[in-house]
Amino acid sequence: MKQLVLDIRLDAPPTLDNYFAGDNAPLVAALEATAQGHGMGHLYLWGAAATGRSHLLRATCAASGGVYLRADEVGTTLPDTPGLLAVDDVHRLGDDAAIALFNAFNRAREHRQTLLLAGDQPPLALQLREDLRTRIGQCLGFEIQPLTDAARSAILSALATQRGLRIDGDVVTYLMRHGRRDMPSLLTTLDALDRASFERKRPITLPLLREMLQSGLDI
Repeated sequence: MKQLVLDIRLDAPPTLDNYFAGDNAPLVAALEATAQGHGMGHLYLWGAAATGRSHLLRATCAASGGVYLRADEVGTTLPDTPGLLAVDDVHRLGDDAAIALFNAFNRAREHRQTLLLAGDQPPLALQLREDLRTRIGQCLGFEIQPLTDAARSAILSALATQRGLRIDGDVVTYLMRHGRRDMPSLLTTLDALDRASFERKRPITLPLLREMLQSGLDI
């Protein structure tokens, strides 16, 4: 929270600074160390949808000059250049891609390569070949902790303040109770409220939000 940057937008490129860390400060610290070349080996992150797995992988690669690949971009081989190689959504790897990742583990030390992986389950629960699942289980593992509603509320209020917006606490409470609570959805709603407030020359209040909902705003 105290490290929130001023320019957080839906179209902002992912960085470790504009990730809403919440209870994930140790994870972010490990990724910062990895990006600086001071990591403790391969890393595996897992968590539910909308917890920021892809954001963290992309951000770490951007900070380190590493290579980022989605599971559907992995073929029969993986790059063997030194540095960071990130593979997202490993639970979606096909058979050939799983073999390619297993081979990447085997040659990583020789090629001075660090693997950064992410999936939706802890290693033992991944539906992958046993030898690959074992290798992933040997990585430094982090379960991404979801933000609490209190943290989401505080972040939303802080972002509104940073934009110079006045947003009633009733609006935040309503969104927490009735809307989608992942941060991308909340940012989309905040953007819509920002535009409506500017166009109608009105503060962001619960009546304004209800008018927008009647006009088709999907929260």
